[in-house]
Amino acid sequence: MSEPRVTVDRDGHLLLIGFNRPDKMNAADYALLSELALAYGELDRDPELRVGVVYAHGEHFTAGLDLGDIAPRIGPNGLDMVPDGGIHPWGMDGSRVSKPVVLAVQGTCLTLGIELALASDVVVAASDTSFAQLEVGRAILPFGGATTRFAAAAGWGNAMRWMLTGDRFDAHEAHRMGLVQELVEPGQQLARATEIARTIAAQAPLAVQATLANARLAVSEGEAAAAEKLPGELVRLMQTEDARIGVEAFMTRSTPQFVGR
Repeated sequence: MSEPRVTVDRDGHLLLIGFNRPDKMNAADYALLSELALAYGELDRDPELRVGVVYAHGEHFTAGLDLGDIAPRIGPNGLDMVPDGGIHPWGMDGSRVSKPVVLAVQGTCLTLGIELALASDVVVAASDTSFAQLEVGRAILPFGGATTRFAAAAGWGNAMRWMLTGDRFDAHEAHRMGLVQELVEPGQQLARATEIARTIAAQAPLAVQATLANARLAVSEGEAAAAEKLPGELVRLMQTEDARIGVEAFMTRSTPQFVGR
């Protein structure tokens, strides 16, 4: 049996998802993309899992797509990479994982790596990470979300500066633009991402998921659509067992232990 392209490990309420093709700088072939989609599906379905942490084995996060393997698989409708039970990690088919994803990047982070950062919720980068959106130099365009999300995250001029040139930029520029939320010393990115994920996982999971969903709705359909949903969502959450636990913890000044119901 060959090594899995993506490792999947549970750590309490966290699902640790690791790119596992370090000998190829974690370049994404079809097997890696499919296994990543299945890991996202597992994160989404299991009520015991509250947060995903995506990272990479080896020195580099990803060198981008393995075009030698992927190009022949691109058909008239694009690339079908999501097997039954999976969820598109980049959300480009309209599906999104319903739980937060914290990303830890290091070394080289090209093309789909940037797009996975844009599709994730919190990004931690080693301070020596190097980024590039190289597609225009390969006679294609970004198709994992950069054209729809980069400008929203970083501003139009910043996004065009890097997407239209294919130039590399460093972790400090990524942080300045808002693509990355925290910079850490090299080698500390996974520990810090996991720490943030544990903090999220300690909150009421239904409330976390509702917050994430409403914020996404505001992006996709506008503030009015999101605002319209808020009263009903608040009523729904106030009827949960976790709401009772939260109120009791507030009254007794204790730490709540949420159950996700």
